[in-house]
Amino acid sequence: MTNLLILITTFFFVSISLIGYGTIFLKIFSKGSQITNFGYLGIFGLVFSIFISYFTNYFLPHDYIFNSIFLIIGLLGFIMLIKQFSRDLLKKEFITFVVIFSIALISLLIFKNHDDFPYYHFVYTYNLTQFDLNIGIGQFNHGFRTPSSIFYINSLFFLPLIKYFSFNFTAVIVLIFSNIILLKKIGITFSRKIISFKKDLNQPYVIILFSLLSLMFINIFFYRIGEHGTDRSAQILVMLLIIEIIDALQRKNYNNILNLKIFTLIIFIISLKAFYILYLLLFIPLYYSYYQSFKSHSLVIKNLLSGYLFFYFLIFLLILSSYFFNTGCLIYPVQITCFDNLSWSIPIKQVEQMSQWYQQWSKAGAAPGFRVDNPETYIQHFNWVANWIDRYFFNKVSDFLLGIIILSLVIFISFQMNSKNKNRFKINKKYLILYITILILFFEWFYNHPALRYGGYNLISIIFFLPISIYLSAKKINVKNLKLLITIFVILTFIIFSGRNINRIYKENILYKYNPLKQPFYKVDTVYFNEYKNLKKIISRYYNCKLNNDCSENRLKMKYGFFIFKN
Repeated sequence: MTNLLILITTFFFVSISLIGYGTIFLKIFSKGSQITNFGYLGIFGLVFSIFISYFTNYFLPHDYIFNSIFLIIGLLGFIMLIKQFSRDLLKKEFITFVVIFSIALISLLIFKNHDDFPYYHFVYTYNLTQFDLNIGIGQFNHGFRTPSSIFYINSLFFLPLIKYFSFNFTAVIVLIFSNIILLKKIGITFSRKIISFKKDLNQPYVIILFSLLSLMFINIFFYRIGEHGTDRSAQILVMLLIIEIIDALQRKNYNNILNLKIFTLIIFIISLKAFYILYLLLFIPLYYSYYQSFKSHSLVIKNLLSGYLFFYFLIFLLILSSYFFNTGCLIYPVQITCFDNLSWSIPIKQVEQMSQWYQQWSKAGAAPGFRVDNPETYIQHFNWVANWIDRYFFNKVSDFLLGIIILSLVIFISFQMNSKNKNRFKINKKYLILYITILILFFEWFYNHPALRYGGYNLISIIFFLPISIYLSAKKINVKNLKLLITIFVILTFIIFSGRNINRIYKENILYKYNPLKQPFYKVDTVYFNEYKNLKKIISRYYNCKLNNDCSENRLKMKYGFFIFKN
């Protein structure tokens, strides 16, 4: 029971600390922005933490001392938030946070993580807590060549008592903050009445409906945190990004707060997975809507010169630097971005092979115990489609697609039955451009890397959710009926989320004798630390050869205070 209390307490203070960092972020970079939503303050805090983690790791490891100081500063930021806003407002936000936090706790209780966790997620994060920047570590593990900001954020949670059992905190925290944001968009708050609905008069129906569908999607389909990795957190944030873009398309004036939210989400998403840089295409409908007049162009220039955009540019450079110092490539495995003349560079041939491997795997050309013949030919054009349909579509995509269709139909029928015709439905050009952009991203996904984890979950969902939300928003629905429907679906969503996690824990108890009340931490084998031991062994050998004046065969050198692992 003691370990469970340690887990919950640490997780709570970490979450609160991130909200504090969000408050500090607004104080520094957006003084005029009045945002009290704990969800967005938490997202800002996470992005601020990305910068802190990447930058400080150049000089020092994220050990107990550093991380404790980091935690305390964030808690002071939260105290600053308490003093800044009214008691009633903060009380409402805090109650909603506590409720969602409590619901999400059950997802934190896991015995077994996904397969990539022991392979490289854990050890990469652990290395960040033991070493400062080591150049060329991409040679030790394929996974080290594609670092994610989620590793860097998690490394900040390496704290006394909890140790490395906090390395899955970020995935749950993203889910919590996203749920709070979505509930705010829907109009749901938690108070003494437990749950209440109040429609924001300025909130368009299309946003309410899309937010409701998004809330149900991420909690029903992404209920198992042990499977999140770096992929699902990014896809959750993409749903928030689409909502903010819809909001922007609804407005006559493009305000600074909206701009801040959109840029914050896009840099966070890209930091999680580099290929999400393609989602910059989502700025096309915004450009169409706002950036046609001279006044709007002035706004763009003003925003580009603003503090937080410059800050996000620095984060982007830090992300590129992590790839560069690990592999010799700015974005791995994009060959055109690679430098093959550096001592730590991954050979171009290996980069090419890995690029081919990613395509082969995502196109169902590889699996445990299975490899297609002639992979170079297999991945070209649409040669892979038949096998992909047989091995992947009917194995994973079909079940997910059926679930999305059912969810969409349930919402559509429920709201359609309780609505009256308002106006004749017209297709808005802004929405049409947005939808076409989504379809472009979908076809790029399908052609190059058609695995659900590479953006398939959110793209398929958006393709269904967006037209349904737009169509229903043109209908007139009684506020009383709207309140009832939304309340039912929100409660049902969290019941399903909790029920699926309870069932998961029950099965884990049978398979692994896992009892979260006695031992709530996930399983960690000694194999998790193998790569760390290899790095430490080579560093130790380096110091020994220095003492003996013989480093001729050592693959490690030191320059400017950094260790460089030579190819």
